[in-house]
Amino acid sequence: MLVDKPVGWTSFDVVNLVRKTIAYAENLKPAKVKVGHIGTLDPLASGLLVLLIGKKYTKMAIELTKLDKKYIVQMKLGEITDSIDLESEPRFYSSIKPSKAQVIRSFQSFEGNIMQIPPAFSALKINGQRAYDLARKGKQVELKARPVTIYSIKLTNYEYPDVSFKASVSSGTYIRSLVLDIGSLLKSGAYMSGLQRTSVGDFKLKDSLKIDSVSFEKINSHLLFI
Repeated sequence: MLVDKPVGWTSFDVVNLVRKTIAYAENLKPAKVKVGHIGTLDPLASGLLVLLIGKKYTKMAIELTKLDKKYIVQMKLGEITDSIDLESEPRFYSSIKPSKAQVIRSFQSFEGNIMQIPPAFSALKINGQRAYDLARKGKQVELKARPVTIYSIKLTNYEYPDVSFKASVSSGTYIRSLVLDIGSLLKSGAYMSGLQRTSVGDFKLKDSLKIDSVSFEKINSHLLFI
């Protein structure tokens, strides 16, 4: 099932809502209802979350997480944050104001197969602990670079310090890391000020269910069988 996750909700919040809705309607305990998702969206991000409902589909999670993704991204230049988004406080980094041509060239330099270091504020596990839990406690987090593919980055608007672009990427790509690397290349610094996921493989945001419309009847009418 496709859901449009709003800003402020965790991916688990959405899973939990759907699980409890189904459990209540079918007179089951929530723990008896299998619901998962493919591709975590951070609380400050919005957009398409693909839910897997039932044992048959939750078993497909590993395979389906490999699907490519598309995003609409807002980036702010001249400042940085520890989390590379607005979860932590922005601070001044540089007064350099890149030209539109420089921004576009920086995008082009990241297109293709690259090695990317995931952000410390991520759901990846380090010795059994989530990286973001360690980072939020102020502990050192070291994650290794891994290969990802950036199919395209297209500028949609630039009025310094605000940049908007569309990105088409492989599974495993962290947009916050991409923003950090772009800011570093431009020598201006940058953090991600907004993120919306618009597609996962062939699944599209336009076909998703709004969170305030979730009901047992709506869930049944929005199920996709693959």
